[in-house]
Amino acid sequence: MSGPVRLQEILEDLALFPERDGKIEALISYGQEYQHPSPELVPRTPEHKVPGCESEVFVSSTPNPDGTLTFHYAVDNPQGISAMALGAILKSGLSGAPLEEVLKVSDEVIYDIFGRELSMGKSLGLTGIVKMTKHEAEKWLRRR
Repeated sequence: MSGPVRLQEILEDLALFPERDGKIEALISYGQEYQHPSPELVPRTPEHKVPGCESEVFVSSTPNPDGTLTFHYAVDNPQGISAMALGAILKSGLSGAPLEEVLKVSDEVIYDIFGRELSMGKSLGLTGIVKMTKHEAEKWLRRR
């Protein structure tokens, strides 16, 4: 997988759990790390809403002085533990990374994180979160 080093480290850590139960526990831990951002950081507007995501997820970013971004994920469904886990992983793994590296992240990264057993609906929603994150990076790259 290409992409930011921090995200690669998280993926390597998750790969240490060959059994599904262990990986689920690790993902639940990431979900518990999720912190709901303030509405000012993540506007609830159509341009920030992840299409097709059942957990009502919104993605935004704020610029850092070094030209990188800090990504923010608002998961409005309190039952959206997978979306919360992915938001925590992407925030940790992509915030502060060069934008060109963020754009290299494959949409398929969700399978590296959650496995291939995802339902079609869940995989579409989680892939949408990754795509929206990359869209945020593209927007900022165009502004340079």
